[in-house]
Amino acid sequence: MESDGAPDAKTLRYLKALVTILTVTMILGFLTIVGLFVMRFTEMNRVELPDTITLPDGSEATAFTRGEGWFAVVTQNDEILIYSRVTGNLRQRIQVEPE
Repeated sequence: MESDGAPDAKTLRYLKALVTILTVTMILGFLTIVGLFVMRFTEMNRVELPDTITLPDGSEATAFTRGEGWFAVVTQNDEILIYSRVTGNLRQRIQVEPE
């Protein structure tokens, strides 16, 4: 360092290199995180369901959920219809009792 307290050119070049490396590292890390989010969210949309679901006459769907090997539709008549994910056939009907 010089006698007036100012850093010399070699120290400034070293600090500039460190800041540049840090900036590049942060940009690459940010891009990696964004890439992982995009890949993860696109995997979440892969749900294999039949093209059509045949509900009993007069039934209207109000909710939907899925499990391992099945999916369920809740109707406006307080009935839960459980279908096979593979065949799309109705497996079980559950009537929800009012309070």
